Amino acid sequence: MPTKLETVEEHRSHGGVQGVYAHTSSSTGTRMTFSAFVPPHEEGARLPVLWFLSGLTCTHANVTEKGEYRAVCAEHGVILVAPDTSPRGEDVPDDEAYDFGKGAGFYVDATEAPWAANFRMRTYIEHELPALLGEHFPADMDRQGITGHSMGGHGALTIGLRNSTRFRSVSAFSPIVSPISCPWGEKALGGYLGEDRGAWRQYDACALIEDGVRLDDLLVDQGTADDFLEGQLKTHLLAEACSKAGIPADIRMQPGYDHSYYFISSFMADHVAWHAERLKR
Repeated sequence: MPTKLETVEEHRSHGGVQGVYAHTSSSTGTRMTFSAFVPPHEEGARLPVLWFLSGLTCTHANVTEKGEYRAVCAEHGVILVAPDTSPRGEDVPDDEAYDFGKGAGFYVDATEAPWAANFRMRTYIEHELPALLGEHFPADMDRQGITGHSMGGHGALTIGLRNSTRFRSVSAFSPIVSPISCPWGEKALGGYLGEDRGAWRQYDACALIEDGVRLDDLLVDQGTADDFLEGQLKTHLLAEACSKAGIPADIRMQPGYDHSYYFISSFMADHVAWHAERLKR
């Protein structure tokens, strides 16, 4: 049966349509919301897709309202899709801290109670939402790229690595490159997956690379004035892993930039164009 899609809102922008949509998710057992910008295109055309995964405390709205991507997506003919960061709802378990529970799904499939019933963001992003997109939008699902910010950068890197034949391009803004090696990640992976650190490796970009997974190339932007750089993000670990594995990685340390959307919006056009080049090959 076709999946029912609810249009929450739509707006004309840069010749295309910026929309927000909702549906009942079989993965999370909740109502999920996402945004999608569809650029102007000829009737019948199928367009490449760029996924943007957001960070801690965010929803689809953060990049939709602050990302400044629509003009460049319209220029290059790329659909941009921004999912939520976790399941939502009164019956969904939560934590008082900002870095765990709602808004902090870490793009994993949880195995520990009480999180396992709803926190299945890996399945949602890797399987359910792409199928929905192909069903309802003019999307060419053979041409997909993925990017994200912070926790979403971690999601983009790990999903891109685990599905390297599906995603033609992978990039990230200030990603958590090794959740195994930072407080945010240790708390999230331990809470969602349990104490077996071996099970965490499939959700750690550096560990996946160490375990033999490869990408054709990679683009990462990281601000040098980011308050989370040393304690949580640890960009140098990704640079070292890529260098050792022979992965061509353009890891750009941007002087004076912080962790905010002022930073993301400054380099969004670079990332969209970089993805578009690879998605049009």
